Amino acid sequence: MRILLLLVPISLVLLGLAVWAFVWAVRRGQFDDLDTPALDILREDGPGPRAPDRSSAAARAPEPPDAD
Repeated sequence: MRILLLLVPISLVLLGLAVWAFVWAVRRGQFDDLDTPALDILREDGPGPRAPDRSSAAARAPEPPDAD
């Protein structure tokens, strides 16, 4: 039963820290726009990197030496 004398104040301090962190996050604007960051991943930025052209890579490849 004496452990409650320790656990109750510790829990109140932790609750106070959680409330302070929430208020701090609200004041800094962390919850202002919840929809845009989720939609940013779906937006296309433009053309991405192109795959290398295999036909031009084959044309530039050195020819193997003759087996004479």
